[in-house]
Amino acid sequence: MKTKLLSCCLSAVLCSTAPLISYATSITTTTQTTTTQAIVAPSLSATALQKLSWQPINTSDTQTIILNATSQHLNEGDIQGPIAAFALPANRGSLDITLSSLVQDKQVYVPNVLVLDQGLRPAAFYPSSYFPYERPGVMSTDRLEGTLKLTPALGQQQIYILVYTTRTDLQQSTQMVDPAKAYAQGVGNAVPAIPDPVARHTQTGTLKLKVKSEQNAGNITIGQVFSTPAQEPIIIGPTQATVTSSMPQKVKPVLSDTERYFSDAIKKEINNGNIDKALKLLDEAERLGSSTARETFINSIKNKG
Repeated sequence: MKTKLLSCCLSAVLCSTAPLISYATSITTTTQTTTTQAIVAPSLSATALQKLSWQPINTSDTQTIILNATSQHLNEGDIQGPIAAFALPANRGSLDITLSSLVQDKQVYVPNVLVLDQGLRPAAFYPSSYFPYERPGVMSTDRLEGTLKLTPALGQQQIYILVYTTRTDLQQSTQMVDPAKAYAQGVGNAVPAIPDPVARHTQTGTLKLKVKSEQNAGNITIGQVFSTPAQEPIIIGPTQATVTSSMPQKVKPVLSDTERYFSDAIKKEINNGNIDKALKLLDEAERLGSSTARETFINSIKNKG
């Protein structure tokens, strides 16, 4: 029986095909611009963040948010105008969040998203380039849209999402596709030679936020499991306004204290016969960047056998 258990556990670990370490995926974009402007996460004061009213959002929930003159405002640095602030549960697994900004009357609110952990510390940044224009479909209209895949670190109850637009965004516009062109392309007809409409960027608009929970080890981890030095938020998407290619950014290796914690915890659970718990610890350790957890798991299984 022990030999079979050893064989099954080692196969589950060594034959795993899904990477367990999170990566900040780089996105390629083409922009009609003659200058290259670096994109950095905004630096917001703790006082400004604490003053915001964070709207609670449940998993498996879809919300429509109207941003207008009566909405919350934030004017710090390049951020200007109405914003949306959400509080999401951090104890129900990974989160798959789709944010859409609808084009209405050839106007659109261009979203940027800053994700913060339970302590309101910036953890990930999605600039406006992460939310490209999407053509209308059978059940959807013209929109800017992007999906955030987040994994809250253990021990948190909530994480926070701040949606805002910037002065830079407001100076630009979005080129859409004329409905007649879209229809012709969809049915295979000749595409008419007509100009495409342009949507002006505005401080107001309509957002749709769809949230669902999932189990996905490839998400961006939000928050800190242990007390570690403050880090810059992961920027999702291009770090320059005009980019042709970029390499993925890898999560930094965990600290030695973190490695030791997971090593001891994995050994303890295996010695107690709790293989499932040990596998979950291995998953979390490698998601945070551990380079020794897998070897510890395998050696402990061997010693147990």
